[in-house]
Amino acid sequence: MNEPRVPRLAVHDANGRRVVPIDKPVFTIGRGSGHDLQLAGPGVSRDHAELVFTSGAYVVRDRGSRYGTFVNGEQVTERALADGDRIELGRTGAVLLFLTAQRRTDDPAASPRVGGLRQVATLLDSLREMGTDRVLDEVLVLVLDSAIEATGAERGFIMLADEQGALKMTLVRSAGHITLPSAGFDTSRKIPEEVFTSGRIMVVTDLLENGMAEVHTGTVALGIRQVLCAPLRLVRYVDRRDAAARDRNIGVLYLDSRERGRLLSPSARTALEALATQAALAIENARLYKQGLEKTRLDDELQIASRIQQALLPESRRTGPFFDVIGASIPSRTIGGDFFDYQTFADGRFGFGLGDITGHGPAAALVTALVQGVLATCALAFTAPDETIGVVNRVMHSRRIEARYLTLFLAVLRSDGRLTYSNAAHNPPLLFGADGVRRLEAGGTLVGAFPDSKFERDTVQLRDGDTLVVYSDGVSEALSQAGEEFAEGRIREVISQSLHQPVEGVLTALLEAVRQFAGDIAPQDDLTALVLRYSAASAES
Repeated sequence: MNEPRVPRLAVHDANGRRVVPIDKPVFTIGRGSGHDLQLAGPGVSRDHAELVFTSGAYVVRDRGSRYGTFVNGEQVTERALADGDRIELGRTGAVLLFLTAQRRTDDPAASPRVGGLRQVATLLDSLREMGTDRVLDEVLVLVLDSAIEATGAERGFIMLADEQGALKMTLVRSAGHITLPSAGFDTSRKIPEEVFTSGRIMVVTDLLENGMAEVHTGTVALGIRQVLCAPLRLVRYVDRRDAAARDRNIGVLYLDSRERGRLLSPSARTALEALATQAALAIENARLYKQGLEKTRLDDELQIASRIQQALLPESRRTGPFFDVIGASIPSRTIGGDFFDYQTFADGRFGFGLGDITGHGPAAALVTALVQGVLATCALAFTAPDETIGVVNRVMHSRRIEARYLTLFLAVLRSDGRLTYSNAAHNPPLLFGADGVRRLEAGGTLVGAFPDSKFERDTVQLRDGDTLVVYSDGVSEALSQAGEEFAEGRIREVISQSLHQPVEGVLTALLEAVRQFAGDIAPQDDLTALVLRYSAASAES
C-alpha cells in the first residue's frame, strides 16, 4: 500500500469543526503545548497519542494516557487506521475522523449517490458527538431526504418506537423534499414491523413477483413494486456487560418506488444500512437533546417557583415583646411541601404554625400556597387554631384535591404565657421547660382525610425561658447510611444540649446534627423546623 496523499484529521470538538493535515511521519496529539494537534479537555492527557506512518499505513498509538484512546468505540493501544475511522480521546466528546485524500475508482462506495450517503453519515456522526444543536424534526428531515435522494426512491417514512416499544409514524416525505400527511399514508405495516423486530434490512425487488401482493394489497394498489426498509439500530460503544446499555432498535427507515430498479444496488444498500445506524445515533441524540432543553426550561421554571415559595414564607427570625422565634425550611427538591408561618394578631397575640403536605415537588408546593392563603384569612378573623384547621380541611375537600393530605400544628401565644394549640396528626412538638420535656399532642386526624373531621385544642402555660421546638417528619425520619432514623430521642438530646444558646443556635444545632447523621445520604423529605422561646420578663416590662 502506498502512502496516502495528504491524509488528514477532521476534528470535531468544543472548539468547532476543522480539518488538520497529517504532514509528517510522526504526528503527536495531547493537551500540552508543542503537539501537532493540541486538544483541551479533562479527559485528554498532556501527552496522549500519536499517529505514525509505518509499513505503508498510518497507525495510532496510545502514549500511556490516563483515560485511553478509542478507535470506532474500542479502546486500543495500537491500531492501523483506515479511511473513515473514528478516533476518540478519553471519551471527552472530541472526535477525530481519519480521512485519506483518495479512493479507489473501483470502490462501489465512490459513486455519487453512495458518497453522498457517507457524507450524511459523517454529518450525523458529528451531530451525535457534538451534542447537536438541531432539533429532532430537522435531523429526521435530513435523514429521510438524504436516503430518498441517494436511492432514487419516490417516497419514504421514518417510524420511531414509543416508550412501550410500539412503532409510531413520525415523518413521511416524498421526492422533492415534500412532507406528506402521515394519516393519509397508505402502506402495510408488515414490513416495518418485521424489520423492527428482526433488526435486519429487508429488500423487496418486486412485491408481485415475491408473492407478497396479497399481504400488501394497499401498497400494491398504489403501484408500489420495490421496497427497502432498514432498522434504525442504536449501537452502544460501552461495556457489553451493562444490560441497560445493549444495542436496540429505535425505529425503521422505509423507502419504496413504483419503478423497478430505482432503488440502490446491493453494494450500495450496505452504505444505506450504515447510514441508518448513524441516523439512529443522531435521532436518539436529538431526542435526548430535546428532552434536555425541556428539562432546562422546567428547571428554570422550578427555580422561579422556588423563589416565589421562599417569598411566601415569613422572615426566618421574628422577635416580639414576649417571644423570640426562628424557622427554616429546606426542600428535598427545588420546591417542597413543608412550610412555617407567623401571624401577629391585632390584640397582640402571636400565632405560628408548621405544616407538611404529603408528597414532594410542584403539586405539594401548590397545595402549600393554598393552605397559607387560608391561614392568613383565618388570622384576620381571629379564628382559634382548631377552628382554622377545620376551615383548611373543608377547603381542601371543596377544591377536590385528591390524594393530598396535610399534617398541621397551629398555636397562639399570649403575653401571659398561655399557649393554645391544635395538632392535626403532626409530629408532637417538644416543649422544654424547668419541669422537663412535654409533647403537645391534642388535635385530630390528617387534614383533608375526611370532610367532617373534628379537631380539638388544648392550652398550656409557658414559663419564662421555656423553649418550644416544632419540626416536620423530614427531621425525625432522616436516615443514616445504615438506614437508621434520626428519631425523637436524638432531637431531645440535641435540643437539651443547646438550650443555653439563643433560638438561632438551637435551630442550627438541630439541622447540623441531622446533616451529620445523614452523611452522604440525600434527604428524602423536606426538612422544616421552628424554635420559639417565651420571655415572661419582657412581657411584664
